[in-house]
Amino acid sequence: DIHIAISSPYKRAFQTIEGVSNHFNLEIQIEFELRERKLSSYPIDDFKTAITKVWEDPSFCLKGGESNRIAQQRGIACIFKILEKHKGKNIVIGTHGNIIVLIMNYFDARYDFDFWKNLQMPDIYKLSFEGNNLKAISRVLINEFL
Repeated sequence: DIHIAISSPYKRAFQTIEGVSNHFNLEIQIEFELRERKLSSYPIDDFKTAITKVWEDPSFCLKGGESNRIAQQRGIACIFKILEKHKGKNIVIGTHGNIIVLIMNYFDARYDFDFWKNLQMPDIYKLSFEGNNLKAISRVLINEFL
């Protein structure tokens, strides 16, 4: 059972959970802090090099962008706010690969750059919490919803 639907303001995240929210007759709440991390304020010529550098050095950021550390802090603060506001509820969240892996990495270092590079598009993970304590992470197969 899903009780709450929350999404990044970006269309692709919203569309990813739209089917689930419709199935459970839920209005999707927009949470700006779940937006994807901003890598730079200008176009990146070599995305692979840029994304590698920010993952290698958590405090590094390109001009106008967010470091991994800053993006992770933003994401974690948002998750903690959601958990506090919706205690005991099952929540579906539509967000983005980089920010969700940074959130998962906060709790467990196994969720790192290599893990991010192997994400599917879309990919679904179930994070189980007791209060603010993460108890488990498991991948949900998309065909479980079909």
